[in-house]
Amino acid sequence: MLRFFAENWGTIIVCAVIAAAVAAIAVKMVRDKRRGKPIGCDCDCGCEGCTKARCDDGI
Repeated sequence: MLRFFAENWGTIIVCAVIAAAVAAIAVKMVRDKRRGKPIGCDCDCGCEGCTKARCDDGI
């Protein structure tokens, strides 16, 4: 078992870093959703909680 970890420690660390990043993103999305912020809103339409209100400009 230790041999496996010794041979694959680089891969294990990279996977752990990626998993931590995905978990952090998921936690942030859940917190934003609970606070009423739109998730991934980059629409420039002035939806609720969005600071970009440009729909009236025809963009």
